[in-house]
Amino acid sequence: MKKFMKTLFFPVFLIFGLLISFAPQTASAAPAFQLPFACGQVWSGQTRTDHSPANAIDFNRTDDLGDPVVSSAAGKVITVRDLGSTSYGKYVVVDHGGGWTTYYAHLNSFAVSVGQAVTQGQKLGTVGSTGGSTGPHLHFEQRLNGSAQKVVFNGAQALYWGTKSYTSNNSCGGTYANGTVNTAGADLNVRSGPGTGYAIVGSVSDGQQVRIYCQTYGTTVTGTYGTSNVWNRIGTGQYISDTYVYTGSDGLVAPLCN
Repeated sequence: MKKFMKTLFFPVFLIFGLLISFAPQTASAAPAFQLPFACGQVWSGQTRTDHSPANAIDFNRTDDLGDPVVSSAAGKVITVRDLGSTSYGKYVVVDHGGGWTTYYAHLNSFAVSVGQAVTQGQKLGTVGSTGGSTGPHLHFEQRLNGSAQKVVFNGAQALYWGTKSYTSNNSCGGTYANGTVNTAGADLNVRSGPGTGYAIVGSVSDGQQVRIYCQTYGTTVTGTYGTSNVWNRIGTGQYISDTYVYTGSDGLVAPLCN
């Protein structure tokens, strides 16, 4: 009898595992990424199909050797490594939660260590020409679950393919606000619009810092911080209820969405 039950259990367990593996997975919403440079700086970003990986961006500006490189979003440093004269050379990887990481390569020096928590705009190192580089520049990547994605800054996708000038809004303050998600443990659904009737397009983790680009009114929700119909836009087509975001204020903290 014990042998029969064991034989029966195996295929049932196998089928259940297959169902789980093929179930649709909800993609995590990207953090509110900004340029990896100080507020107001203008950098030339180049994308090209023969780049490795192709979705990476190379950033240059005049006399950029030694210029500060800052974190594109808040997170935790998981890699600080020197590969010598090959590949990325000196590089840093920051984990932003939800499967999202950013890579900063060919650095001249490091300003952080593994395990260190960093805020958006915090210095990670300086621009260099280490590894397989032929001149000073920053090789930058945004990855989701290890796969390089087309880069997004300030809620807008970078130019593919070609060269474009970008002005950094990293830690500029003023028209933006930062908040911290507080759900007491569960992931928070990200919606395509300001309401629970809109499609779920991702999620953000409890404790994750988000950039609030603007706020609008929608479905009334009761959450960690009371009941409200205010919704925060944290990216293009990405909204979360303000009732789960700590901003230090009970009122509006960002401009109204157009």
